[in-house]
Amino acid sequence: MTTRTGTAARPGPGNRSARRVLPGPLTTVCAVLTALMVATAVAGQWVFPDWNRQDLMSTGAMPGDGHLLGTDELGRDVWHMLVAGARSTLAGAALVAVGSMVIGNLLGLTAGYFGGITDTAVRRLADLLLALPALLVTIVVAGIGGGGYALAVGVLVVLTSPGDVRLVRSAVLEQRHRPYVEAAETLGLPTWTIMARHIWPNVLPVVVANTMLNFAGAIVALSSLSFLGLGVPPGAPDWGRMLAENRTLLYDNPSAALAPAVAVIVCTVAVNLLGDRLFEHFSDRRP
Repeated sequence: MTTRTGTAARPGPGNRSARRVLPGPLTTVCAVLTALMVATAVAGQWVFPDWNRQDLMSTGAMPGDGHLLGTDELGRDVWHMLVAGARSTLAGAALVAVGSMVIGNLLGLTAGYFGGITDTAVRRLADLLLALPALLVTIVVAGIGGGGYALAVGVLVVLTSPGDVRLVRSAVLEQRHRPYVEAAETLGLPTWTIMARHIWPNVLPVVVANTMLNFAGAIVALSSLSFLGLGVPPGAPDWGRMLAENRTLLYDNPSAALAPAVAVIVCTVAVNLLGDRLFEHFSDRRP
């Protein structure tokens, strides 16, 4: 005698997997915002090549008269500056995130796989750098070095990478003694092949999520440095610099100061949430 198991009412594993990969509304919004920010960073200064043109008859003006967000105290269009400033803000943050990811993956994979003295040396170095307040050290080094965008980015790469090193090392230690690694070693595959082609793909979800988090943190850090005058030079289009230069216009043209602040907040929140969703997506994958 056959019985009804009710399998039609319960979605199978394949259906659950299909449902997991479908992006929700919040994920879609974050992805669209991130894509728009990236497109703006790439093409912003081409769209508005005259971003630094001055309208001396309309300084610190409210939105209107052809100026979507008004003008700053030098008569420059705030909207044009905001679009053009996405490049320096996001490009530097991307360099910090990618540079930190590369260093963290190389050292983390090496320490987690080989262990022993190599692991101890890498951990001690990472602990030493983690003990330093990254933003404060960057301010001191950039101040001593006379400021400079490249110097600030370089210091942030070095001081952000220890977190990546520890994270990747921990993930590699979890994978190190699994059967697939032992099987690859038994077959005599080269060490770096095992690390790069077998272990690292299984660490990728953590790497992706952490890189997105570093990207968001670097946006805030670089904007803070520019706000303090240690990032891009005066007059350059940058969200942090715009916020510093336009804060005196808060009562004359609030959008001149609020627009770059909102851009920083929206971009960091969107990237953070998108990173979380990517981590969930990669973690839910099934072979």
